[in-house]
Amino acid sequence: MTIWRRTLVALLLVSAASAALAVDYRSVSVPAAILYDSPSQQGKKLYLIKAQTPVEVVVRLEGWFKVRDAEGSLAWIESRSLAERRMLVVTAPRGEIRQSDKPEAPLVAELDKWVAVEFVEAASPGWAKVRHKDGEAGYIRSTQVWGL
Repeated sequence: MTIWRRTLVALLLVSAASAALAVDYRSVSVPAAILYDSPSQQGKKLYLIKAQTPVEVVVRLEGWFKVRDAEGSLAWIESRSLAERRMLVVTAPRGEIRQSDKPEAPLVAELDKWVAVEFVEAASPGWAKVRHKDGEAGYIRSTQVWGL
């Protein structure tokens, strides 16, 4: 193989690996969505998932996504029930939104487990800027939430 072909193959492999590593998080956009055991409305209904809940898209089929939730469960959901809006959910017993991305920063709000917040942007390593539906905004530790 020529150097040109080797380089091209290497670039294609790196590109494919990078695409495979990209994680796609979405959130439920309807008041409640049904999760199924297969990509069909005739499949077994497993449970309901409420609005704004973040999920990780694992597989895509026409009209359906196989998703993972914060507890690690896998199920199928109709793609029309999801939005690209990025949400996070508190998985720690208590989530703390702070004024800045420093552990000693003043506390803006405390959140109970399973409360959803909107992801605004990545902050310094280990932190994310978030906004609660009531308007409070600030920074939360990545170890306290799921969906990053």
